[in-house]
Amino acid sequence: MVSIKLSENKINQIKDICKSFNNEKGELINVLHKTQSTLGYLPAEVQEVVARELNTSTAHVYGVVTFYSFFTMIPKGEFPISICMGTACYVRGAEKVLDEFKRELKITVGETTADGKFSLSCLRCVGACGLAPVVMVGDKVYGRVAPDGIKEILNDYK
Repeated sequence: MVSIKLSENKINQIKDICKSFNNEKGELINVLHKTQSTLGYLPAEVQEVVARELNTSTAHVYGVVTFYSFFTMIPKGEFPISICMGTACYVRGAEKVLDEFKRELKITVGETTADGKFSLSCLRCVGACGLAPVVMVGDKVYGRVAPDGIKEILNDYK
């Protein structure tokens, strides 16, 4: 695993987030959510600061980060792309949509493009089954996506 050096500014941001939750161990998930939304991801160095501030073990923080699929230790792209693989989406061709994104972006699930622009992930269910198959780019939802519409979606972000 690549080690990163956190700037004093980032360390202070993490400490401020922990303080906003009164440095309570029971607020770990909330602290991690806010930290990830601020920094973009939760590498080991960030987890160490959180553990220290909440007076808990780094192993415990790591266990929570790796248990919940929402958390990531890998930086996401500027425009994270998530393909829903729930039953309705899968039956209506989500796998072909995913394959086309992988082909266009030249990355696999869990990776980020070399320019840092796009990252690719899968979700279990977006809750928009009537629009299946569904793709999310950041918070924007695209419904009834077909493989031949992938280039057009990507062009919106280039």
